[in-house]
Amino acid sequence: MLIGYARISTDDLHLQRDALQQAECTKIYEDRVSGAKAERPGFSRLLEVARLGDVVVVWRLDRLGRSLKDLIQTVEVLENRGIELHSLQEAIATSSSGGKLIFHLFGALAEFERQLIQERTQAGLVVARARGRLGRRPKALEE
Repeated sequence: MLIGYARISTDDLHLQRDALQQAECTKIYEDRVSGAKAERPGFSRLLEVARLGDVVVVWRLDRLGRSLKDLIQTVEVLENRGIELHSLQEAIATSSSGGKLIFHLFGALAEFERQLIQERTQAGLVVARARGRLGRRPKALEE
């Protein structure tokens, strides 16, 4: 079964809904929330309904995940449940070896990005300590 998912934060859903209907999705779940919000009731309902062998269809990948890390985690959840993912605009399908390769590349890039952030944070802390900053809250009361 093809199951569509659409998410918007400000505009209307007509563009995504029309594309998902044209892709012959039998059911379409929608969320009208910001991409920064972790809670997406429409997507939660989609996960409750989707079964082994189903295909989740999205208009674009950025509609599915709030960030690259979130997108990769979502794809892993779907993959572990035997649910495929198709993105209409990017023409990516996890059922193909090329589609899986792209998601693994995304995963590697996300891991690289996380490591760079950690390295920069540690370097910044070292520099701050060398300048006498301790990196903690100032005391509210003096002795």
